[in-house]
Amino acid sequence: MRGALKQVAVLAVGVLVGATLFAARPGTSATAAAAAKPSAARGAGPLPGFSRAVFLSHVNDPKTTPLFPGDPAFTLSTPFTVPKDGFYLQYVKEGEHTGTHWGAPCHFHTNELCADQLDPRDFFRPAVVIDVRRQSAANADFQVSVADVQRFEAAHGRIPADAAVIAWTGWGPKWGTPAYFNYDKQGNVHQPGFSLASVRWLLANRHIGALGTDTFGPDPGLDTNFRESSLIFHAHRIDLENLTGLEQMPATGGFIIVGGPRNRNGSGSPATIFGLVP
Repeated sequence: MRGALKQVAVLAVGVLVGATLFAARPGTSATAAAAAKPSAARGAGPLPGFSRAVFLSHVNDPKTTPLFPGDPAFTLSTPFTVPKDGFYLQYVKEGEHTGTHWGAPCHFHTNELCADQLDPRDFFRPAVVIDVRRQSAANADFQVSVADVQRFEAAHGRIPADAAVIAWTGWGPKWGTPAYFNYDKQGNVHQPGFSLASVRWLLANRHIGALGTDTFGPDPGLDTNFRESSLIFHAHRIDLENLTGLEQMPATGGFIIVGGPRNRNGSGSPATIFGLVP
């Protein structure tokens, strides 16, 4: 585990340095940046211990990002441009839980850790992806049960300690459409999630480090008290919400890196989340 974490750390430094150098290049226009597409031929070299890195987060775009009811508005404006000012900069205005994001324990609880109090290792996790697309397509209120987790382990092996356990519900393609919230006529949200019993089991028996999903949170839509997230936060773990691209990840053996700013007293942050594929 220590060796794998070291490899992940080396890659993370390379990703951050590369991003910084690109952002600092003078005269780089928005058009040029948009035209720069990911390429296997471009980069700093082979990934130590992994075959490739993938994005597991949606693009942070107010035109497509659905907002949880009551959240602050999400806007992007452009106060500076290269032709006018010599450099390009956007002003991003959004809540800490906008788009693909992670939540800190203090999001639901007082006297719990906030973003600036977490350890770096909280953001580096073995990734376990449980495919429940079939069940979720048949039942929008589907809940991942203890039995589902145990069947997963029978097929893929024991979930490692400190893992980020992610439910792959197939909700990602609904992003940017009314189907993502899946409201009924009474205004209730219907989305799949983890059962409270399965979260308790994962914490007690597998000592997981994070809970994730490609929906608006690990809680099933009908749980308006968000008990699953509350339990994860109370156990000093983080959650990962609105993931995408989970089809790129193996069921086990991958890693995740959670990026994004650590605001002072932050309850979480919009995030670029990377998956590392063995």
